[in-house]
Amino acid sequence: MANFYREPDRRQRFLLPVDMSDWVCEADMVHLLLDAIELVDLSAFEAHYTRRGVGAPPFSPSMMVCVLIYADANGHRSSRKIERLCERDAGFRMIVGDEVPDHSVIARFRKRHRSAFEALFAEVLKLCHRAGLVRLGVVALDGTKVKANASLSANRTAGPLAAEVAAMVSEAEAADAAEDALFGDERGDELPADLRTRSGRSARLRACMDQLRAEADTAAARQQEKIDARAAEEEATGKRKRGRKPKPAGAEIDEDAKANVTDPDSRIMKSRKGYLQGYNAQAVVTADQVILASGVSNEANDVHQLGPMIDKALAMAEAVTGEEDVRIATALMDAGYWSEDNVAMETADCEYLIATTKDWKQRKAMRDAPPPRGRTPRTLSARERMDRKLLTKRGRGLYRLRGQTVEPVFGQMKEIQRADGFMMRGKEEVQGEWSLHCTGHNLRKLHAEAVRQGRKGGKWLLN
Repeated sequence: MANFYREPDRRQRFLLPVDMSDWVCEADMVHLLLDAIELVDLSAFEAHYTRRGVGAPPFSPSMMVCVLIYADANGHRSSRKIERLCERDAGFRMIVGDEVPDHSVIARFRKRHRSAFEALFAEVLKLCHRAGLVRLGVVALDGTKVKANASLSANRTAGPLAAEVAAMVSEAEAADAAEDALFGDERGDELPADLRTRSGRSARLRACMDQLRAEADTAAARQQEKIDARAAEEEATGKRKRGRKPKPAGAEIDEDAKANVTDPDSRIMKSRKGYLQGYNAQAVVTADQVILASGVSNEANDVHQLGPMIDKALAMAEAVTGEEDVRIATALMDAGYWSEDNVAMETADCEYLIATTKDWKQRKAMRDAPPPRGRTPRTLSARERMDRKLLTKRGRGLYRLRGQTVEPVFGQMKEIQRADGFMMRGKEEVQGEWSLHCTGHNLRKLHAEAVRQGRKGGKWLLN
């Protein structure tokens, strides 16, 4: 396979007989990266390429993966900037040699292999496990809002969307009729570029309408579940439940519901800095600030992410450790994940500590309220039981770890790696991009451990 790809020569650079490793300080991450990439399975990337076809052989997938990870870990996102760095920066030249990829090659590789970045994340996590950085005693789950490659002003409500779709369809039909009269039986695909663009916009608007219909159907199904649950409870107890009855389920599209015509999968999210058009990026983080599992949702609320993310973390831990019966002792979460249904998913192997109020209120209660004494009363509700558990000395000590694990990880990724905004559009694409960010973060943690041990490169991981 080595002869099939254009493998870079990493020794002679700039036409000088000098080893480029002497040009980069020993503490630089590139030494670890070049050794580590030889230890990971890149079959998910290599499967795309074959020996058939014409033209020059492709760039080595290992080289392209190294370039993207090294760029991401150092906060370089633009493919054009990465191309310039491959020409001028000694660290990048160690990776690419004389085979400098064009910015279009970099962009296509990143987009084409978006799903393979999740497999790469698992491979790098295995290296972290070899280094002793994956400990499953206590983990923390949290989400952060990441800006999409779309503007808030690109949102449309159902009424204007429907009107715009109808207008574009009638406009396209009129254009087709006029061209039929003008060109007769000539090729029908010889349309002007501006008409093709309008048809593309029409398809995008239709996708937004389909999205709004799907959301309306989902909301109607959830409402019907509430109605059925209330009726079943009343029938079981023989008493009418107090409070206002749920509204009848209906699948009509809410006139105030919005969809974004630039990135229909993105949603309006509220962050600490205000509203943004974006996604809800999730991460399960160990006590050593290593990301164990990652995910991306377009739901602004975290409450439905607990179950899938914990399951994903357990599956990833099994794949990394090679053990079948992997356990997470305690999972820490803020109030965004609180619900009685989530608490009910707690098992004897995995204890949940979920805040029931906003973080500042939770910290104030832990600071001011005395620890509870005696046995836990059986009459307490699920919320009261969780509040009591968090106020115990053990609960206070464990929950305090949450702010020392997952929150700094998001801060490091956004500040160092500039992972505060996605470059690609669509949920599948941004999932791959988020996996690349998490891979870069874990490699930085692995590099920090190598520096702490006084190691150069990644050969020590084989021991």
